[in-house]
Amino acid sequence: MDEVIFVDKPAGMTSFGAVARVRRILSERAGRKIKVGHTGTLDPFATGLLILMAGKATKRAMSFTKLDKVYEATIRLGATSSTGDPEGEIIVQQANPRLELAQIERILADFVGKIEQTPPVFSAIKIDGQRAYKLARAGKSVNMPTRTVEIYALDVLDYHSPELKIRAHVSSGTYIRSLAEDIGRKLGCGAYCTALRRTRIADYDVDKVPLFRLPD
Repeated sequence: MDEVIFVDKPAGMTSFGAVARVRRILSERAGRKIKVGHTGTLDPFATGLLILMAGKATKRAMSFTKLDKVYEATIRLGATSSTGDPEGEIIVQQANPRLELAQIERILADFVGKIEQTPPVFSAIKIDGQRAYKLARAGKSVNMPTRTVEIYALDVLDYHSPELKIRAHVSSGTYIRSLAEDIGRKLGCGAYCTALRRTRIADYDVDKVPLFRLPD
């Protein structure tokens, strides 16, 4: 029970929900309560790799928290979301933006390297000891501090306006929702993330690691 656990989180489940399910299963198997923690969360709408730690392995959690990550994201161009994802209020600005692929690739190239990024207000970042999303849901003003992150690679996987699919290799702490919004802002048409999948954390690939099966 003292192990590193790899989970392919489905859409609609919170990271804390995944932790709770794994904890329940391991505790039932062991006949005692097993401590389980995560090494970094995924948004509820997102899918993909979560690394959890069980039992004595939780002492090693910090060694897994600052690793680079790879995501595949589908971005809707010509519209914005109050949360940067499908769960927010959607405002369509252009039903079908007329953007050439070459133009999009030039803009994406501008984001490669170290950039300043403002995390989404609807996120788990703590502001004055409280989760930012809780403050936002309560209608309170939230001043999100910018942070320096690094984009190692940003590639187009597919493009059929208004949908753009990209692969992003990024440093720890990078928000793909914010990246999508910034891309849309720079293209002049607005954008938000409609789908997000984390495929890799450092050298751990979701298609190659032994996955812990979550009950339906």
